[in-house]
Amino acid sequence: MSERGALIELLAGARRVTVLTGAGISTDRDIPDFRGPNGMWTRDPAAQRLFTLHEYLTDPWVRREAWRIRREHAAWSARPNPAHYALVELETAGKLHALITQNIDGLHQMAGNSEDLIIEMHGSLYEVECVSCGARNAMSDTLERVTAGEEDPACLRCGGILKAGTISFGQPPAPTVLAAAERAAADCDLFVTIGTPLTVQPVSGLVTTAVQAGVKLAIINAEATPYDDQAAVRLSEPIGTLLPEVVTAALTDAKAAPAG
Repeated sequence: MSERGALIELLAGARRVTVLTGAGISTDRDIPDFRGPNGMWTRDPAAQRLFTLHEYLTDPWVRREAWRIRREHAAWSARPNPAHYALVELETAGKLHALITQNIDGLHQMAGNSEDLIIEMHGSLYEVECVSCGARNAMSDTLERVTAGEEDPACLRCGGILKAGTISFGQPPAPTVLAAAERAAADCDLFVTIGTPLTVQPVSGLVTTAVQAGVKLAIINAEATPYDDQAAVRLSEPIGTLLPEVVTAALTDAKAAPAG
């Protein structure tokens, strides 16, 4: 059986599927990843400064540049692709247990996946938080201030530094978010990773959590990952075409299977 056929069989037979998505599911919508062949840091290693918490907090230039990039981010005009909608189909069929995502673009929500199934490991670009008082506001409101001329807008409540409501390097995920992701990885019968190189902890550790719990692992990613030898299925086909096709085939097979 081909790897594609094996994935269809796994999805058809699974009752509780937990999916982990990375930047690779959104790159065909011009939202760049960081480490891929055409990733932001691959092209410009110095750009990592803009996403490092210490640099952001101590260097006003980094903050000004970060706000400029946020204002121009491709997520504001991006729309979900067929792979995002395939995961909505999986949810509608009652198979999707949880959708863990490393992405901050909100495309899973825009496609129609339920908020209560989505676990945003790295936060959301649609929110802004103050690092001093913790106040949270809509990103759109703060970007209006940037457009009006504030290059490094401060918190309107306390005057503290504002940053996107996303996880920066040097900043751990919220304990409650990580705990929810760990439960979702262990409490399923199929764990599928899509478009992530699985090189960053603690997200990559979710694969170990799933495997140690006896969960079958499927990996879809263009490049090799450190966990390929633990996967029951490993595919590198383009996500935007592969995922819709295998989900449709799996749901068709599941409906045709005899009850019991």
